[in-house]
Formats: sequence, C-alpha cells, structure tokens
Amino acid sequence: MKSRSIAGPEIERLIQLLAKLPGLGPRSARRAALHLIEKKEQLLAPLAEAMGVAVETVGICSNCGSVDTCDPCSICADSKRDGATIIVVEDVADLWALERAGTMNAHYHVLGGTLSPLDGIGPDDLNIGKLVERVESGAVNEVILAVNATVEGQTTAHYITDMLSAFSHVNITRLAHGVPVGGELDYLDEGTLAQALRARTKF
Repeated sequence: MKSRSIAGPEIERLIQLLAKLPGLGPRSARRAALHLIEKKEQLLAPLAEAMGVAVETVGICSNCGSVDTCDPCSICADSKRDGATIIVVEDVADLWALERAGTMNAHYHVLGGTLSPLDGIGPDDLNIGKLVERVESGAVNEVILAVNATVEGQTTAHYITDMLSAFSHVNITRLAHGVPVGGELDYLDEGTLAQALRARTKF
C-alpha cells in the first residue's frame, strides 16, 4: 500500500533532505524536521541562514583538500605549523578528529576517500597527485599516513608509499596499531588518537 503524505510538499522535501544526512533515517529525519519547524525562529531560520552563507563561502582548499572559507585554508596558511610534516587523511572528518586530539602542529592532506576497485575508485579519483607535488617541493621530510585501519585504507597507504618511494629524504610513517582494525578515526576518542600519533611506526 502506498504511504500517504503526512505534510505539504515543502515539509516533505525537508524530511527527504534530512534523511540523506549520515545517521538520520526516515524516522529520525521526521523528528528532526518537526523539531526544526516547532522551533522555527530559534533554529530553522538561523540554520537556513547559516547554510546559505556556507553555500556561498565554503570551498575546497586547493593545497590540501580540506574545507574552509578561504583558499588556502587557515591550516595551510598558518606559518606557525610544521611545514615539514604532512598528515594524510581520508576525509575532512578525520582531519577534524586529529585536530581535536591536538597532538601535532603539522599540515594535512585530504585524499577524499580510499582506493576501491570494486566501487570504481582509482588513484585518479583521489587527491594523490597533489600530495606528490607537495612532497616534490622538497620542504617535506615526513609523511604520516593516518588512514583508517580498513582493507581499503591499507591498500591506499601501500599505494601512496610506492608513489613516494623515490623521495629518499622523506620518512613515511603510519599510525600505531592502537587504532583498532576496521576502526574509523572520526569515531575514536582524542586519547586514542593522540597515543596513535605518538607511537607511529615506519610504513
């Protein structure tokens, strides 16, 4: 039996869009939409304004692949950071997780995913070429592979290691095995991330 519409098309569209967010299914999206509508002045209007500003101002950093309102991003433009060290992560959520840990004052490089032949994701689909360019500049002496401990993450790490093998002056390390196999950085606590960075090993 076809489900009946519970509200007007505008509200239905809001629910459908919210349902596309990570962690929100149809029921959670309906509850979130209802809460936003009930708190229209306090939540919905400011959220709509903030999202409109984000659409206009937020972009991808041409250097590292992170997101920010400036290009290069605020991390790349920070002269107080260690420019000789690059931490390679799969996505921006992982970058934010490591920044919350606050262990290293280094630069980052966001790959935009991992190699996955089954999903049709190859090296050209990731931000690997720009990483090689950054290492070629000669200013980098360590690349920390902070990818997730999944099959795809480790495959990507091996590929990057091969790509950077020609740069003998660059020390390639990875997070310590304190990061659980199959685990994702964004779900780990700051203490685990900090320890993993301190106990990194040669790849």
